[in-house]
Amino acid sequence: MRVGTRFVNTSVRRPVPPAVPGFAEHGQPRYAEEPLPRAKPILQRLAPFLFVLLWSSSFIAAKEGLRHLTPLLFVAIRLAGCAVILTALMVILRRSWQPLNRWRWLHCAIAGALLNAVGLMAPHVGLLLAPAGQIALVQSLTPLLTAALGVVLLHEHLRPRQWFGLLLGMAGVGLVVGHAAFENAARFDGLVLAFVGVLGLVAGTLHFGRFCRDVPLLQSATAQFISAAIVSALGAWVLETPHADWTPGAVGAVVWNTLLVSLGGMALYFYILARGTAARASANFYLVPGTAALLAWVFLGEQPSVLAIIGLLVASAGCWLVSAVNKKAAV
Repeated sequence: MRVGTRFVNTSVRRPVPPAVPGFAEHGQPRYAEEPLPRAKPILQRLAPFLFVLLWSSSFIAAKEGLRHLTPLLFVAIRLAGCAVILTALMVILRRSWQPLNRWRWLHCAIAGALLNAVGLMAPHVGLLLAPAGQIALVQSLTPLLTAALGVVLLHEHLRPRQWFGLLLGMAGVGLVVGHAAFENAARFDGLVLAFVGVLGLVAGTLHFGRFCRDVPLLQSATAQFISAAIVSALGAWVLETPHADWTPGAVGAVVWNTLLVSLGGMALYFYILARGTAARASANFYLVPGTAALLAWVFLGEQPSVLAIIGLLVASAGCWLVSAVNKKAAV
């Protein structure tokens, strides 16, 4: 069809925008529709709960293992087992080490030494002095420091509600730690060692979030566990007189914490971290104390005091505030 000097192609049908989303207008077919929001993969939904359960169980298994092994030796064997298994997987699956070129190997090694070596060695010594549930409660301070430093170093954003949740979690931990400081000096020392582990977890989380996010999980984890195994072995050699009594309970504790916690748990942790902010990934640690205290009561006979229960509830409330997703901002 010719109109003046312009040609109009009447063979091309243009889609008519519908008046109501999801429907066509005047019976005309709708040619293009906006994609519906996809549901999160099931692993992404379950990962936080699986991580909390596995990480909480590690305190119970460690308590059993430390009856037969010195703490730093226990950690060194656990991390060395992880390093051997992951290196074997790299060879079997023929994965390339190329993603670890330049300085990435060093950055992953630093993150692993902080997260797995420092983050485990100190609290394992603390487990000799304090109940498992209280050690786990101190480690729930990880999100507070991670969030505060993540805002500065990783330029992450937290809402006022999340900041309030972090402070609430700190208050819950403070109830238990403050009571222990006046009640039992040895227990307080154990909780201080647990806090040293928190510093390792925070530093390792931030270092990973800044330098290692683009490294594939298998290569990254292998480098991390190799470095952590070396550091923990040196610690066992220098700081203690290693001893092991290989009973079935000791073997079971090492196998559980190696395969399910260190490999499975940390894989889930980095899976969560890679799909969110450092603060939200570490916020899962707030759920660990309550779960660990429940498991310790069932399997170890450690009955928490009323004050400890209050602290757990306050910390758990803080966890909910930190990790709850604003529906308007959710994707």
